[in-house]
Amino acid sequence: MDTLHPRAEWESVGDKWFRKTQTYTEVFDQDLDLDNYIVTGAPYAGALALWRDESKLQEYRAGRSSKPAIDIYSLAGKKLRSIPWDQGSIRSLGWSEDETLLVVTADGNVRCYDLQGDFSNFSLGHGAEDYGVNSCRFYDHGMVALLGNNTLIAVSSYTEPRPKQLASLPDGEIHSWGIISPDHTLSRSVEVLLSVNKTVYVVDATDCEDRFLDIGPFTHISVSPDGRYTNLYGADGRAHIISSDFQERIFEHQSDSKTPPKYVEWCGSDAVIAWEDEVHIIGPGDISSSYIYDSTRVHVISVLNKRHAHNKPEYDGARLITNDFCEFLERVPHDTLEVLGHATESSPASILLDAVGQLEMESPKADDYIQLIRPNLTEAVDTCVNAAGREFETYWQKRLLKAASFGKSVLDIYNSDDFVDMCETLRVLNAVRYYEIGMPLSFEQYHRLTPERLIRRLLSRHEYLLALKIAGYLKLPSDRIYVHWASSKVRVGSEDDDTICRMVVDRLAGKPGISFEEIARAAYHEGRGRLATELLNHEPRGGRQVPLLLDMEEDELALDKAIESGDTDLILSVLLQLKKKLPLAGFFRTINPRPTATALVETAAMMEGDNTLLKDLYYQDDRRVDGADVFIRESLQQPDARMASDKMGLAAKLLSDSRDTSFQVHALKEATTLLRLQHSLDRDLTDTFTGLSVNETMFKLIRLGYHGRAKKIQSEFKVPEKVAWWIRLRALVAKRDWSEIEDISKSRSSPIGWEPFFTLTLQAGNPRLASVFIPKCSATVEHGETISMYEKCGMRLRAAEEAVKLKDGQAWERLLEAAGRGTQEGREIERLGHAVFKK
Repeated sequence: MDTLHPRAEWESVGDKWFRKTQTYTEVFDQDLDLDNYIVTGAPYAGALALWRDESKLQEYRAGRSSKPAIDIYSLAGKKLRSIPWDQGSIRSLGWSEDETLLVVTADGNVRCYDLQGDFSNFSLGHGAEDYGVNSCRFYDHGMVALLGNNTLIAVSSYTEPRPKQLASLPDGEIHSWGIISPDHTLSRSVEVLLSVNKTVYVVDATDCEDRFLDIGPFTHISVSPDGRYTNLYGADGRAHIISSDFQERIFEHQSDSKTPPKYVEWCGSDAVIAWEDEVHIIGPGDISSSYIYDSTRVHVISVLNKRHAHNKPEYDGARLITNDFCEFLERVPHDTLEVLGHATESSPASILLDAVGQLEMESPKADDYIQLIRPNLTEAVDTCVNAAGREFETYWQKRLLKAASFGKSVLDIYNSDDFVDMCETLRVLNAVRYYEIGMPLSFEQYHRLTPERLIRRLLSRHEYLLALKIAGYLKLPSDRIYVHWASSKVRVGSEDDDTICRMVVDRLAGKPGISFEEIARAAYHEGRGRLATELLNHEPRGGRQVPLLLDMEEDELALDKAIESGDTDLILSVLLQLKKKLPLAGFFRTINPRPTATALVETAAMMEGDNTLLKDLYYQDDRRVDGADVFIRESLQQPDARMASDKMGLAAKLLSDSRDTSFQVHALKEATTLLRLQHSLDRDLTDTFTGLSVNETMFKLIRLGYHGRAKKIQSEFKVPEKVAWWIRLRALVAKRDWSEIEDISKSRSSPIGWEPFFTLTLQAGNPRLASVFIPKCSATVEHGETISMYEKCGMRLRAAEEAVKLKDGQAWERLLEAAGRGTQEGREIERLGHAVFKK
């Protein structure tokens, strides 16, 4: 097969070599003249946006729509979408790194379109609607707009746009301007280069600095994609290539052209200047390489190029677009030069490639070539592998990989991982470069884009089969692909809801990680509510079902799904939304048939102390006892007795119609009476009684000396006599009213007996008075107990008398020993018992 050697079409600019690869031909129909369009391309071999140039007269053609629209094409000329436009004059078009089209209108409105046609929008503000937008510059995730009043507005994120005004600009006409993206500035914020008079100003959020040049003004300012260089193109046709920090002048180039160029762009890190039908790659002085296009205008799109780690340059290039073809202009990669370059016939990689040719001819020279480069054979294999990745022609890809395969087969030890990875990568690249797909990614672009983002781009083009094949080939998850396909199907499918639901469920059955909620949401947004509900029935995760059901106003179904999930937090979240959304009566009607929901509402209200909600809930559910409990709890929390009694009264009234609650009603009425009585006591006396029980109230009254009032309460609340005596005794002891207690001791009987009087009086520290009650206890205590009672009162002689009286010899002996036989008390005790115990 005769194939033209790649280097035959290489062009040199000084010591650099460039090549131009034709990726597609017959790109656009002849009735679409690109000369009349503004063309903007997305990064990473993304889509093209075409907008009719309003400054040019358009030829009328019958049958063509006169309604303005932004047309989106692939680089192979396949129309992907047409966006009708009636939102005012367009000032600028741009693309973000994730292939979102940015459309900026004259009044400062920015619309962000994806390839599905969905959009979000925001306004630049800061007077844009009054002064208008002059022009814009875009970078991977942000933009800068120049307003009519010479104000710069920066947006650093399209997902969360917060337009900010940059520093004030100097006086004077702005001849041209460009930006350095935040990725390439020390401040990590966007910087703007302005050509004013003969110098250049650098503007950021806070400062505007003059770089003190005297070679302007400049008609174009263009910063290289890696942010390292700036091309200042002057009105005199001279291009000044300098470092972006203005510290180094790289070179100057004289174009010898008085006609202003259409494009001042970059081919990787090399400057490109293009006129209507000429593209120049420029070098120092008058060195350049020119590409001439006969009778057709060429559009130049600089390919995004970010600086590699360790500042190693990655040479990407520029897209050259005409009606007839799409080409990729790039500096020849280093590995390609090593294998196929003019002056590298003696390089190990080049010799390895020749060895394959000799092997195919069955020539013994193949082995001679291998032996010649054997010390560098590993390096030669790696170079051939890397060069294969940089080729667009499949013939040369296979040729170079064959050379690498031959070389590694000779080596005793070689790690083939890079070779296998390159084969996989080339298979993916060749698939997406196919004209039906139209994404001619270079090797470097593919790795910066990543396979995951490449698949997302395929999904936006509805290339589901290819996306699935690539995901399977690279062992990537495929659930997003299926969900995207199903979401698209429910949006644009013409079948009825049942057919689409059945089709989606059958196709996705058994696929792991599938979110039916996302598919259902797409159906709902398309106005197919019934289909959305049907699809949600197949979503196994309640937490994913419920939010959409709430959005769809399917409140009861959302609550049922939340209850089925068993997730308490999810149920409470639904209940909270329903409470905010529904009237209270409607809310209760919704939860009443659902015991779980009712119980959670009740528990939450108790924890939050929302008694109003609890009372309404119990009233709606006719739960009188629970309702009364709320009033009782409120009563107990009241500091004022009158308010507490009112709450008790309401609780009693709530229970009064039921026979089963007669005991509770009686208790509540008594409690109400007590609270009212305590209220009067609080008012009449100097102390507070609110919150005390009946017994505690009586105790306090007696202690304060209000025996009559205590007696009245005893009568009012039918306090038993025994209880009243106990309360009286405890109060008198606490009061240390010994005379009153002594008067009581003169009584003939006590309902509670006399032991409590002895015990409490003794504990209160009055043994004398306590001893008065011992004789009264003799009839009720055990035999001999009175001896120990006297002994507790410290009356040992009286205890000895009691022991003699009771003829308890052991107690007498114990008392004698305790007193001491030689002591006066001992002799007295011995005398008392001598007649009885010494016989």
